[in-house]
Amino acid sequence: MPVTPPTHSVERSLRRAGAAVVAGVDEVGRGAWAGPVTVCAAVTGLRRPPEGLTDSKLLTVRRRTALAPVLADWVTAYALGHASPQECDDLGMTAALRLAAVRALEALPERPDAVILDGKHDYLGGPWTVRTVIKGDQSCVSVAAASVLAKVQRDGRMAELGEDCPAFRFADNAGYPSPVHRAALAEFGPTGHHRLSWSYLEDLPAWKHLRTSRVPLEAEGIEQLSLGF
Repeated sequence: MPVTPPTHSVERSLRRAGAAVVAGVDEVGRGAWAGPVTVCAAVTGLRRPPEGLTDSKLLTVRRRTALAPVLADWVTAYALGHASPQECDDLGMTAALRLAAVRALEALPERPDAVILDGKHDYLGGPWTVRTVIKGDQSCVSVAAASVLAKVQRDGRMAELGEDCPAFRFADNAGYPSPVHRAALAEFGPTGHHRLSWSYLEDLPAWKHLRTSRVPLEAEGIEQLSLGF
């Protein structure tokens, strides 16, 4: 079935409501066992997007790798934010996503008046004006652009990290639980790139003692860390 290309419908709606700068935001790495969670914020204006733009998960590796530099030149602006494996462990995924998203949004040259967030859950919250869109990475141009840029950047970063631990094949699995990744974990245990509060360690008898427990942080502490204070 042909994929319906994304449009500027949501971006136009937010502009009509008074938002001069609209950023699309998408994340990658939420379900990985290793590596950071990465968020991209992209501002695209209302120009026609490059041919073939859609959710990065619907593109082949070759196609999205070729599309990413085209998008980087085409967008009005974009920025990436990351939360490390340690931050994912310490904060939990929701707060880690917010931390990475705030880092990306604050790195843009101009603060967005509104943010389109992929999915149904607003993990960003105030003071940002957020519009959540289910499957926004397929339907919204700015979110689709963010999806591709985030995916290609993080995949490249995981390939670099994998050079230190070749048995895990991070260049192939990007830190997600592939059979090769699982086998390497069972034999060698987690690396310094792994998230140690994740439940996968419970299934590894030789290494389950390394699992850490997240210490809940007060809301104020999460807010301060998210804003870089």
